Amino acid sequence: MEKKAVVVLSGGLDSTTCMGIAKDAGYELYPLTFYYGQRHNREVEQAKKIADFYGVPAHRLVNLDFLGQIGGSALTDTNIEVPVVQANAADEEEIPATYVPARNMIFLSLAAAYAEVVGAEVIYIGVSAVDYSGYPDCRPEFIRSMNETVHLATKAGDKGTGIRIEAPLAHLSKKETIEWGLALGVPYELSTSCYQGGAEACGECDSCRLRLKGFAEAGVKDPISYQKG
Repeated sequence: MEKKAVVVLSGGLDSTTCMGIAKDAGYELYPLTFYYGQRHNREVEQAKKIADFYGVPAHRLVNLDFLGQIGGSALTDTNIEVPVVQANAADEEEIPATYVPARNMIFLSLAAAYAEVVGAEVIYIGVSAVDYSGYPDCRPEFIRSMNETVHLATKAGDKGTGIRIEAPLAHLSKKETIEWGLALGVPYELSTSCYQGGAEACGECDSCRLRLKGFAEAGVKDPISYQKG
């Protein structure tokens, strides 16, 4: 039987890279995409295109609009503005307004449930603690903790087969991530990163700036369209 991997696929640059990494590692891909009331829900449509590109046997779309209902983030509450001029929050004390409360913890819990059902041995998630926006649920300590929790809380863990969480980009810069993805033929032209969610990326939000910086440092033109400023 072919080994299987669940990939938390947002439609962004990092999760798309994880699709390529998992494919290259020989896994049959089972991407899981979440709609959680995010203002940039265009990423869900891009995730569908990325899943089609990889010819996956199944692509699960999960409605978590509860996260949108409770708000608390510039990505889920239209009353909170998305920061457009912001230094890398990894160098600051404050967690940015685009942090979505407990998002990755919820995503990984559901991914673990899905992995048990389809018989996947690994979950891929594209978090990074280098070029990132300073979110606490992107830290390696969090991934280690969730691995332990998944082991303790699942039938697979109890039976000794186990499900492990892989975060292959955790210690990579965006430049290094992009270089790895390009070597694997990852379709970055299908991905989206802009928090504003327009057909053309704004080029000013934190996510856009990190993406543009990564492509510039890699010496490659970003294949998606940006608004003319």
